[in-house]
Amino acid sequence: MVADISFSIDSPAGNRNLSVSYERYGVGEPLLLLHGIGHHWQAWEPVIRILAAERDVIAVDLPGFGVSSPLPDGMRYDLSSVGSVLGSLCAALGIERPHVAGNSLGGLLALELGRAGLVRSVTALSPAGFWNERERILAFGTLKAMRAGARSIPLPVIEGLARTAAGRAALTGTIYARPGRRSSESVVAETLALRTAAGFHETLAAGRSVLFGEDVPDVPVTIAWGTRDRLLLRRQGIRAKRAIPGARLIRLPGCGHVPMSDDPALVARVLLDGSSR
Repeated sequence: MVADISFSIDSPAGNRNLSVSYERYGVGEPLLLLHGIGHHWQAWEPVIRILAAERDVIAVDLPGFGVSSPLPDGMRYDLSSVGSVLGSLCAALGIERPHVAGNSLGGLLALELGRAGLVRSVTALSPAGFWNERERILAFGTLKAMRAGARSIPLPVIEGLARTAAGRAALTGTIYARPGRRSSESVVAETLALRTAAGFHETLAAGRSVLFGEDVPDVPVTIAWGTRDRLLLRRQGIRAKRAIPGARLIRLPGCGHVPMSDDPALVARVLLDGSSR
């Protein structure tokens, strides 16, 4: 079920309403899914139905992405602010301490929720925040180039490219190891999501100073990294393990930065196992 929910949050300008779009499907313990920068909840579509057989799955458009409202003026897109918004979202949805899984930016936010004690378990797929400065600059430059391309290519050209495997690779090959597996409709939709993401630049700006160096001691943590991740290199997973010694570190063979469509069965199993700990 795709729906929108509005709830009140504290901002520098006082209480403001925020609208968040989400897909909710399945039965079992709640599992909150958080996408990466410039993406939308549909990134999780390849695994949602598998997960929904055992979990109450809630995949959300983060504030300022997809069709969710941007954060109010004056409110930063940093870990503290967005983490607080996600806590308010869970309260509005009536879910207390869900399991959470996130990819890239979503993985970093999932770890922040775990550190704050707001969730039962964390599964982070190629989470941001474990880079060195050179790696961060490379990743941010790549993301800016992808955004510029998405904004400059006319829609008919995007639609034409998305009809061919080579075109889908040109549009999304940076984040998928197997971009040909994406449908043309999905590639067009995610390219437009990147084009229109209101929170893109503010999120990058907030991320310049982010290094996740603290432990998450009281919550089970699983960190998984695609062996073909071209955006956040897999050696960053070793740093994540050092920062969070109790975490389980898993390789995702043949998967890219957004692994859900590269190997849905494997990723779903990792998420189910991670939310069973």
